[in-house]
Amino acid sequence: MRVHIAAAMSAGAFAAVIGCAGCSAGPAQLRPSPARSSVAAPVPVALPTRSLPSPDCSTETARAPRLHSARTAMVNLPGTPFGVVVTPDGRWAFVTLINSVEVLRLGPSLAPVKVRVIPLPAASPAEGETLTADGRYLLAAAGSGAVVISATRAEQGLPGAVLGTLSDPAGGAGAIEVAASPDGRYAFVTEEASQRAAVFNLHRALTEGFGPADYAGAIPLGIAPVGMAVSPDGRWLYATSEIASRSAGMQGTLSIVSLPRAETSPAASVVATVPAGCNPVRVVASADGREVWVTARASDDLLCFSAAALPARPAEALVAVVRVGEAPVGLMLVRDGSRMVVADSNRFGAQRATSDLSVVNVAAALAGRPAVAGFIPAGQFPREMALVPGGQRLLVSNFASGQLEAISVPSLP
Repeated sequence: MRVHIAAAMSAGAFAAVIGCAGCSAGPAQLRPSPARSSVAAPVPVALPTRSLPSPDCSTETARAPRLHSARTAMVNLPGTPFGVVVTPDGRWAFVTLINSVEVLRLGPSLAPVKVRVIPLPAASPAEGETLTADGRYLLAAAGSGAVVISATRAEQGLPGAVLGTLSDPAGGAGAIEVAASPDGRYAFVTEEASQRAAVFNLHRALTEGFGPADYAGAIPLGIAPVGMAVSPDGRWLYATSEIASRSAGMQGTLSIVSLPRAETSPAASVVATVPAGCNPVRVVASADGREVWVTARASDDLLCFSAAALPARPAEALVAVVRVGEAPVGLMLVRDGSRMVVADSNRFGAQRATSDLSVVNVAAALAGRPAVAGFIPAGQFPREMALVPGGQRLLVSNFASGQLEAISVPSLP
């Protein structure tokens, strides 16, 4: 078992690893792969009927080749990049840099181009971020809530881009990730130091002014809640907690939350909670809503749950476990859900381990076969990911080396 449980339970768990990584070279232009451009979307793979036990803690990692054919490009940023999101039109990217947001333009080149920096209120560092579905508002988790930014003003460099701050008046702390309801009326923020997720009426804040009345309550979660994802149909909010309880060691959980109930009765909105390996930190749902994927950082595993089983038969929901690289954090489904890219952060500097990106074959993972196709080189502490609309380009924040990495998705195996 690992020895870094204190880091998982501390509000200061996100201290940067000192160091710098070199850039990986790639072509200047983003060109779709002719070999893959005409390939039809894959037929959804049937989920296994088996159910698996939650994995133990581990320091062993997968063995697979380096994917030197993967085309990448690096952009150096002035700070420690955490969250990264892309606008629905695929023209802009926003990256949180603790006390600011970097605005980048996406064009024909693989690497985005830095345009400007939007200063943020200095009270608390900005970490994870999201955009409302209509692309109008950027939300950056900070303090006990989130800073709300006009995406249009940020893109155009207009004054007054920062519209206000959502704050938890009940004393929450350690905001780390943020999600928005599909209609953009509510925001949900995991408070890593407070064992809950705060719920805010974003519509009220935008129409009546920011204040204590924006706070709608809190969703009870485990110790060190971090990752969140909304199901494609808007019914569920999935949330990870690094540790289930004080007596659970590093075993953490995935909570299934009724999203409509979270908006009206947050304290009673958790429908089910399942074990999710050691220190689960991020979660995503597949585009068809059938799969829910979680990175278990201290298990070095990628987990797949049946979304249908989670609320109804939670004990039977875990259907696949894939060993990946060291201390996985961010994850993103690409190529129409046929591949998963996982950020192997190596954030604790394990011996003989590296920071890289695992490429996982989803069909092989669900079939229980060896699934890691290989590793893409990364900067230090790759953390969050965003897929550019159209699926041709993936962006990754390399936290400890101050870089944004761009990856040509068609170049992946």
